Amino acid sequence: MLAAVYRTTGGPEVLSVEEVPTPEPGPGEVRVRLRVAGVNPTDWKMRTTAAPQDFQIPGQDGAGEVDAVGEGVDPARVGERVWVWFAAARGRRWGSAAQWTVLPSRQAVRLPDEVSYDVGAGLGIPAMTAWHCLFADGSLDGQTVLVAGGAGAVGNAAVSLARRDGATVVATASSPEKAALASAAGAHVVVDYRADDAAARVRAAAPDGVTRIVEVALGANVTLDLAVIAPRGVVSTYADDELRTSTRPLMVANTTLQFVLIYGLPDAALDAAAAGVIAALADGTLRGLPVTRFSLADVAAAHVAVQSGTPGKVLIDLP
Repeated sequence: MLAAVYRTTGGPEVLSVEEVPTPEPGPGEVRVRLRVAGVNPTDWKMRTTAAPQDFQIPGQDGAGEVDAVGEGVDPARVGERVWVWFAAARGRRWGSAAQWTVLPSRQAVRLPDEVSYDVGAGLGIPAMTAWHCLFADGSLDGQTVLVAGGAGAVGNAAVSLARRDGATVVATASSPEKAALASAAGAHVVVDYRADDAAARVRAAAPDGVTRIVEVALGANVTLDLAVIAPRGVVSTYADDELRTSTRPLMVANTTLQFVLIYGLPDAALDAAAAGVIAALADGTLRGLPVTRFSLADVAAAHVAVQSGTPGKVLIDLP
């Protein structure tokens, strides 16, 4: 099969497209013929920090059809349309930037017929991260949520999921185009976080403060977050960012800082997140972002696009 591979850490130049053996599913696994792969920030970060043994295929997320099953898996799954998550996580070689991948059966989730492969390939890491940031502590019905970066992959999913659960949702964005994406996802109010009156605008939407913040840049946004969070509020932060602030304002508000790295969550939490995404997908809540497409041959450019902050979702079409 054709696959993107790298054999050493480094920049996008270490990526190449080669023929490698098509993997076979082991016990409890399925093989998926991928049609579209999603690209996430962790793909380029892993490429720069984690040296593989022999070779590594990047990519955690994708969508396609099950074409073979291993021992212990229902043969009726062959032909099923699926979205996949954690294709290259936890020491697995067969990432989603390839024509085929193998992974545990539970990590290939049925994709409804009416949902496109593009939407399916954009779920996985972003949507499951969003779900955990929001609901690890229970329902948000009746609460007010602030989502930083409502046009990003995680942020956009968080807006839709929080709105679906009955929360009042305030999102931040840095341009009218990004604000439109956050509004389309269901944000009641969208605020330019760079504006001098950003905190006042959030407070106008949430006079008693926001009870939960889904944060993409804690270091950069901590001043705004502290200005708008309610007593005993929760900040769920899912991206690496340097934090320099006094802890006293956090203590005074009895704020909970919840650090989320989806790759380290226990299986029960991952399964709960996947189930939450499945339910939201079934009722049309998660519709996906505008996409920027690359061919497999241009996988290096796809990594560069994600690293440079290309808006929307970056996808790779698989031949």
